[in-house]
Amino acid sequence: MRIDLSSKVVLVTGASRGIGNEIARQMASAGATVAVHYSNSPSEADALCNEIGHGAKSFRADLADAGAAIRLFDAVVAHFGHIDVLVNNAGIAELAPINSSNEDWITSWDRTFNVNTRSSGILTKCAIDHFRSRGGGRIIYIASRAAFRGDSEDYLAYAASKGAMVALARSVARGFGKDGIVAFVIAPGFVRTAMAQDAIDAYGEEFVLGGVALNRLTEPSDVAPMIVLLASGLADHATGCSIDINAASYVR
Repeated sequence: MRIDLSSKVVLVTGASRGIGNEIARQMASAGATVAVHYSNSPSEADALCNEIGHGAKSFRADLADAGAAIRLFDAVVAHFGHIDVLVNNAGIAELAPINSSNEDWITSWDRTFNVNTRSSGILTKCAIDHFRSRGGGRIIYIASRAAFRGDSEDYLAYAASKGAMVALARSVARGFGKDGIVAFVIAPGFVRTAMAQDAIDAYGEEFVLGGVALNRLTEPSDVAPMIVLLASGLADHATGCSIDINAASYVR
């Protein structure tokens, strides 16, 4: 099977590093033109665009700001003329101990939901409006196994934000399929990224690897191929599904 995305424009949020970086690379390898969103890493984003080619361009937006999410979508459409696939990948996982002050805990909770959930919702709304005018499109949400199994007491906000993302994706799939809009959820476990390193630093490597059934931690390159497949249109009748890529660390 050969996947050809040469006619597709794909917006990947959080693409300057981690899973998003590899998604952008593999999308471009399949021929897509990638809008590389970043928040605080302009040099990394620009270097990625230069490397992957196919007209890739970087776009900055602080997704904690609702207006910035709207401006991001509009800027990508203004530059490329259209978007075919939205990958809601950007996310944060802040350590928020339950014994921290109420003020600090609420601040972390709000920031987590603003970046992980609210921005995905705003970009989804923008995408639905845009896709309806074009006869359809695809939205892929990078959630987490935490959305289904929960997480540790220090990551309540993270788990809840990803659970909300799953409900959003399923609602889009059920509500807008007749408009040609499909939606999918990818639920990774620990993936070897800077975000996972925070957990490794906090709990230790043994804790992170303890529940993994395979002999190594999942890499971004293990996650991205499935996202490319979903972007292709070859799996549209799986709309609404959640796909676990977690090395059997959580099996439903």
